[in-house]
Amino acid sequence: MKRKLKLTVNNEPYEVFVKPSKTLIELLRDELGLTGTKEGCSEGMCGACTVLIDGKAVKSCLVLALQAQGKKVTTIEGLAQGDRLHPLQESFINHGAIQCGFCAPGMILSTKAFLDEYPNPTEEDVKFAIAGNLCRCTCATKVHER
Repeated sequence: MKRKLKLTVNNEPYEVFVKPSKTLIELLRDELGLTGTKEGCSEGMCGACTVLIDGKAVKSCLVLALQAQGKKVTTIEGLAQGDRLHPLQESFINHGAIQCGFCAPGMILSTKAFLDEYPNPTEEDVKFAIAGNLCRCTCATKVHER
Protein backbone atom coordinates (compact mmCIF):
# COMPACT_ATOMS: atom_id res chain seq x y z
CA MET A 1 0.00 0.00 0.00
CA LYS A 2 1.40 3.37 -1.01
CA ARG A 3 1.64 6.24 1.45
CA LYS A 4 1.53 9.97 0.85
CA LEU A 5 4.84 11.80 1.02
CA LYS A 6 5.24 15.56 1.09
CA LEU A 7 8.71 16.96 0.69
CA THR A 8 10.59 19.75 -1.01
CA VAL A 9 13.19 18.86 -3.62
CA ASN A 10 15.40 21.59 -5.02
CA ASN A 11 13.01 24.21 -3.65
CA GLU A 12 10.00 22.62 -5.39
CA PRO A 13 7.22 21.13 -3.24
CA TYR A 14 6.16 17.58 -4.10
CA GLU A 15 3.33 15.38 -2.95
CA VAL A 16 3.73 11.80 -4.14
CA PHE A 17 2.54 8.36 -3.18
CA VAL A 18 5.26 5.80 -2.53
CA LYS A 19 5.61 2.25 -1.29
CA PRO A 20 7.14 2.12 2.19
CA SER A 21 10.11 0.18 0.76
CA LYS A 22 11.06 2.81 -1.86
CA THR A 23 14.39 4.47 -1.23
CA LEU A 24 15.04 8.15 -1.67
CA ILE A 25 17.34 7.55 -4.64
CA GLU A 26 14.59 5.56 -6.36
CA LEU A 27 12.15 8.39 -5.77
CA LEU A 28 14.56 11.03 -7.05
CA ARG A 29 15.66 9.16 -10.16
CA ASP A 30 12.60 7.09 -11.11
CA GLU A 31 9.71 9.24 -9.99
CA LEU A 32 11.08 12.79 -10.17
CA GLY A 33 13.51 12.30 -13.08
CA LEU A 34 16.48 13.79 -11.21
CA THR A 35 19.21 11.57 -12.60
CA GLY A 36 22.17 13.63 -11.37
CA THR A 37 22.12 11.52 -8.23
CA LYS A 38 23.97 8.33 -9.14
CA GLU A 39 23.41 4.83 -7.83
CA GLY A 40 26.73 3.08 -7.35
CA CYS A 41 26.94 0.35 -4.75
CA SER A 42 23.41 0.52 -3.25
CA GLU A 43 25.04 -0.16 0.13
CA GLY A 44 26.09 3.32 1.27
CA MET A 45 29.76 2.65 0.67
CA CYS A 46 30.59 4.73 -2.43
CA GLY A 47 28.83 8.06 -1.83
CA ALA A 48 27.68 8.48 -5.44
CA CYS A 49 24.09 8.85 -4.24
CA THR A 50 24.81 11.61 -1.71
CA VAL A 51 22.17 14.34 -1.45
CA LEU A 52 21.44 16.95 1.19
CA ILE A 53 18.51 16.57 3.55
CA ASP A 54 17.96 19.78 5.47
CA GLY A 55 21.55 20.69 4.63
CA LYS A 56 23.12 17.46 5.87
CA ALA A 57 24.84 15.02 3.49
CA VAL A 58 23.13 11.62 3.38
CA LYS A 59 23.48 8.58 1.17
CA SER A 60 20.11 8.38 -0.51
CA CYS A 61 20.38 4.65 -1.20
CA LEU A 62 20.17 4.08 2.57
CA VAL A 63 17.25 6.44 3.24
CA LEU A 64 13.67 5.38 2.75
CA ALA A 65 11.75 7.98 0.78
CA LEU A 66 9.21 8.26 3.61
CA GLN A 67 12.00 9.35 5.96
CA ALA A 68 12.16 12.58 3.94
CA GLN A 69 8.60 13.49 4.96
CA GLY A 70 8.46 17.27 5.44
CA LYS A 71 12.16 17.66 4.69
CA LYS A 72 14.10 19.78 2.20
CA VAL A 73 16.14 17.66 -0.20
CA THR A 74 18.83 19.14 -2.44
CA THR A 75 20.29 17.21 -5.36
CA ILE A 76 23.11 18.27 -7.66
CA GLU A 77 20.48 19.75 -9.99
CA GLY A 78 19.38 22.05 -7.16
CA LEU A 79 22.76 23.73 -6.67
CA ALA A 80 22.85 25.66 -9.92
CA GLN A 81 20.88 28.90 -10.19
CA GLY A 82 19.37 28.65 -13.65
CA ASP A 83 22.26 28.50 -16.11
CA ARG A 84 24.77 29.62 -13.49
CA LEU A 85 26.67 26.85 -11.73
CA HIS A 86 27.20 26.92 -7.98
CA PRO A 87 30.75 28.09 -7.08
CA LEU A 88 31.59 24.56 -5.89
CA GLN A 89 30.57 23.09 -9.22
CA GLU A 90 32.73 25.68 -10.99
CA SER A 91 35.64 24.96 -8.66
CA PHE A 92 35.45 21.21 -9.32
CA ILE A 93 35.54 21.91 -13.07
CA ASN A 94 38.33 24.49 -12.85
CA HIS A 95 40.55 22.19 -10.77
CA GLY A 96 40.03 19.13 -12.97
CA ALA A 97 38.14 17.33 -10.22
CA ILE A 98 35.57 15.98 -12.66
CA GLN A 99 36.60 13.26 -15.07
CA CYS A 100 33.91 10.70 -15.76
CA GLY A 101 31.45 12.64 -13.58
CA PHE A 102 29.95 9.63 -11.84
CA CYS A 103 31.18 10.47 -8.34
CA ALA A 104 31.10 14.24 -8.79
CA PRO A 105 27.48 14.96 -7.75
CA GLY A 106 27.86 13.12 -4.46
CA MET A 107 31.31 14.52 -3.83
CA ILE A 108 30.17 18.09 -4.53
CA LEU A 109 27.19 17.76 -2.19
CA SER A 110 29.32 16.18 0.55
CA THR A 111 31.78 19.04 0.17
CA LYS A 112 29.00 21.63 0.27
CA ALA A 113 27.53 20.25 3.49
CA PHE A 114 31.01 20.16 5.03
CA LEU A 115 31.95 23.71 3.98
CA ASP A 116 28.61 25.07 5.16
CA GLU A 117 29.49 23.79 8.63
CA TYR A 118 33.27 24.35 8.49
CA PRO A 119 34.02 27.27 6.14
CA ASN A 120 37.80 27.37 6.76
CA PRO A 121 39.00 23.76 6.70
CA THR A 122 42.52 22.41 6.43
CA GLU A 123 43.41 20.01 3.63
CA GLU A 124 43.26 17.16 6.16
CA ASP A 125 39.75 18.24 7.16
CA VAL A 126 38.65 18.12 3.53
CA LYS A 127 40.17 14.66 3.03
CA PHE A 128 38.28 13.40 6.06
CA ALA A 129 35.01 15.03 4.95
CA ILE A 130 34.99 13.36 1.54
CA ALA A 131 36.39 10.02 2.69
CA GLY A 132 32.95 8.45 2.22
CA ASN A 133 32.93 9.34 -1.49
CA LEU A 134 34.86 6.97 -3.70
CA CYS A 135 36.29 7.90 -7.09
CA ARG A 136 37.52 5.38 -9.65
CA CYS A 137 39.17 7.97 -11.92
CA THR A 138 41.44 9.43 -9.23
CA CYS A 139 40.00 12.92 -9.51
CA ALA A 140 39.46 12.84 -5.75
CA THR A 141 42.99 14.15 -5.21
CA LYS A 142 42.01 17.30 -7.14
CA VAL A 143 39.14 17.99 -4.72
CA HIS A 144 41.57 19.08 -2.03
CA GLU A 145 42.91 21.91 -4.16
CA ARG A 146 41.56 25.38 -3.54
